Amino acid sequence: MDDRKALLILHGKQAANGDVREAVMARRDEGWDLAVRVTWEGGDAERYVEEALQLGYRTVIAGGGDGSVRDITQAMMASGRDDLTLAVIPLGTANDLATAAGVPEAPADALALLDRPAVPVDVIQVNDSYFLNMATGGFGTEVTTETSEDLKEILGGAAYLLTGLTRFTEVRAAEGEFEGPDFHWKGEFLALGIGNSRQAGGGQRLCPEALINDGLMDVAILPSDMDLLAGVRGLFRSGENGGKEGLFERARLDHLTITTPEPMHLNLDGEPLEDTRFELRVLPGALKLALPDGSELLA
Repeated sequence: MDDRKALLILHGKQAANGDVREAVMARRDEGWDLAVRVTWEGGDAERYVEEALQLGYRTVIAGGGDGSVRDITQAMMASGRDDLTLAVIPLGTANDLATAAGVPEAPADALALLDRPAVPVDVIQVNDSYFLNMATGGFGTEVTTETSEDLKEILGGAAYLLTGLTRFTEVRAAEGEFEGPDFHWKGEFLALGIGNSRQAGGGQRLCPEALINDGLMDVAILPSDMDLLAGVRGLFRSGENGGKEGLFERARLDHLTITTPEPMHLNLDGEPLEDTRFELRVLPGALKLALPDGSELLA
């Protein structure tokens, strides 16, 4: 198998990105077989992963944001293969996974990570779906799914904060029961983060100590039995949860069951999954990921 072979799945909005084109051509000049496919509509990323595997590519590059990474991860995991590598060119609004992992923003520098040995990392399975970065639930999920694309283009990650503030009066707690090894919590909560990585929603560091290769998921629950304003501040302030670490109920588990009295949306890096029961488990080392040396996400 040719190790200098990869297929780039580029988000349609980045089709005319000159920096990406220049970086791809430079890799080709260095002897890489680097194919490019551009998405146009839903389902394209999954189809392109299938095409890549049929053509003998075992490295797929996600050129987009966290949603692109999730779509490609889902397709790679659904393939049943255990020899696949994912790389990322961070081209989205928030790029939460790439930011936490330290992946360079410049396309040429991001593609340079292909020259390093890829690292086996965990993937989290939720029912029949998969994600690599973070699943969120509660009010934070509503904000991230309902923030407009136009606002994100103008304000970047700050768009999530603005949307959250404008919808402050609509905050409604969710209710759920969480059960895992030596862990049980039941009650109402404002937000939920289940992290294989550390942040979501444009910089909300819900799981600031998560590691992507430790065989565990970091669970962060923001209970509703507190001052509402303090809770929302704790959710949306940047940094280590705005210095309000004590607001969250936390656990680190290899599997978790969530049950809710009414259907709840669990947002898997931009893909909403609705159910009243969620079975989550960590799949250790299920995928290889191109990461920089010394990435903070590695154990």
